[in-house]
Amino acid sequence: MSSKPKLKLDWASYESSKYAVMNWHYSKAMPSGKLVKVGVWENDIFIGVVLFGMGANCNLSKIIHMANTEVCELVRVALNKHKTEVTKIVSIAIKMLKKFCPKLKAIISYADMDQNHEGIIYRAGNWDHIGFVTDEHYLLKGKKVHPRSVGAKYGTRSITWLKKHVDPNVKTIETKGKHRFVYYLDKRTKHKSNAVSNHETEGGSIPTSTLHSKQKDIKL
Repeated sequence: MSSKPKLKLDWASYESSKYAVMNWHYSKAMPSGKLVKVGVWENDIFIGVVLFGMGANCNLSKIIHMANTEVCELVRVALNKHKTEVTKIVSIAIKMLKKFCPKLKAIISYADMDQNHEGIIYRAGNWDHIGFVTDEHYLLKGKKVHPRSVGAKYGTRSITWLKKHVDPNVKTIETKGKHRFVYYLDKRTKHKSNAVSNHETEGGSIPTSTLHSKQKDIKL
């Protein structure tokens, strides 16, 4: 019978976070914008990161009747082989985020049905399922990319421009969609936001000003 590993979570650098995402997350893409980066270690070995930050849609917070400054997105859980339950790792990372950003009231996250994800870690962690997202993506350089990410990187979403300057084979593709979940950091806020709409929309939301201004980069 194997003993439980020694688990440690601490702030991580951008470089270590990118390494984890590029090697251990299916997207192979770092989220853009400001991030709160929580590193994960088992028995003093770095095994990945939990990242909170900006999503693609600044209007998503309206769905749970909150201000943009009160909502952020869990944008990546990128882990190598590990023994600790993902639900436990995410729970500790959320506690760190809550302490770091005390004005934050809710976190949004998604489970990508194209990857056969059903949101098991969110359901196990008592997140609330608040509907589905269906939208188009671009297939750009062989990768599925959100149109907002394309616009942010290249300054345009024009297929014609992208074909000429980036990838002659770029095209739009339909996706199966994503499950959308919310975790309320203050249960009183949850009761105030009971009239949650199932209106389908895209992407994520903007993190708090605290998340923007106080992010630490602690090197491994």
